Amino acid sequence: MKIAFTTSGDNLEALLDSRFGRAPKFLIYDPETKIIEVIDNKQNLNAVQGAGIQSASMVAQSGAQVLVTGHCGPKAFQVLKAAGIKVYNTDAPTVAEALKRYQAGQLAEAKDSDVEGHWV
Repeated sequence: MKIAFTTSGDNLEALLDSRFGRAPKFLIYDPETKIIEVIDNKQNLNAVQGAGIQSASMVAQSGAQVLVTGHCGPKAFQVLKAAGIKVYNTDAPTVAEALKRYQAGQLAEAKDSDVEGHWV
């Protein structure tokens, strides 16, 4: 099962980005194989609109079944939900800490978005 994290880095020690749609990158981690894939999201950093929807589509195409992020807006949340991706919000400082909290069962699955659209 692949887990997507919002970040600006390329490894598990990277900072977790609190934004979903405008996160610079998505780190896709497979806990079973320990393989890391990084997806660049720079095309959505300055998008006037649709950043969350496009980002959600990219995460869905990565094969991730879980997303761990700081915050997720309503349109992105709906796309992720439709793709069967479970969303978990956290204030963890790094991807590694977010992964640790997720694996320990310390994160609750989000039932809805936690910010309004166009949140920066």
